[in-house]
Amino acid sequence: MAAADHLQVPRQHGLFNHHGIDLGDGTVAHYLEGREILRNSVDDFRQGQPLSVIDYADASPAGVTLRRAMSRIGEQNYNLLFNNCEHFATWCKTGRHRSGQIDSVLERARHWSGLLPSALMRGLELLVKQGLLDDNARQVARQGVAKLEHLRQKLLGKLEITLQQAGEGGNRTLLLSGQSLADELAAVEELKQKIDALLEQPALPDNDRPE
Repeated sequence: MAAADHLQVPRQHGLFNHHGIDLGDGTVAHYLEGREILRNSVDDFRQGQPLSVIDYADASPAGVTLRRAMSRIGEQNYNLLFNNCEHFATWCKTGRHRSGQIDSVLERARHWSGLLPSALMRGLELLVKQGLLDDNARQVARQGVAKLEHLRQKLLGKLEITLQQAGEGGNRTLLLSGQSLADELAAVEELKQKIDALLEQPALPDNDRPE
């Protein structure tokens, strides 16, 4: 372990990983779930669990990583899916805001694509892969955004109830269900964001539209 390392430690009996940045003085900056970015001792961060270091091929210099981490201590904007502990640590190391625990949208989409009409799901996957929209594709994309938003609200409601029940009883089965729902919800959100971004692009000229 060294200053500016991205540390991870298992939580909930290995069901999830918690992430933070080693500040080099025996403390770790990390996003405590549901609260804020704190600076705690390594022992408080690890809670008796084994630590590991995540390596990067393209990490920012240690000084930059440490400045980023320190600049956000006290932030209270935690979001399980879009601003969690892994997002924070990855951003500190690379300047990119992402979480490997909620990546691979289209791969995960296969697990919940049955919740959407199959033709629509195939169309949305094709649009994202092509990255281009003509007039017909825009109609499909708008229909998809509406369906995805409905699905997002449905999954969000289920996730909130499941996590609440799991927190109250510590039920591992419910925790696993919550993780699955979180994965599904993350995939829906990210796919919706990609399609929203495509819809913001200007319409293709006739001679540039795909055959």
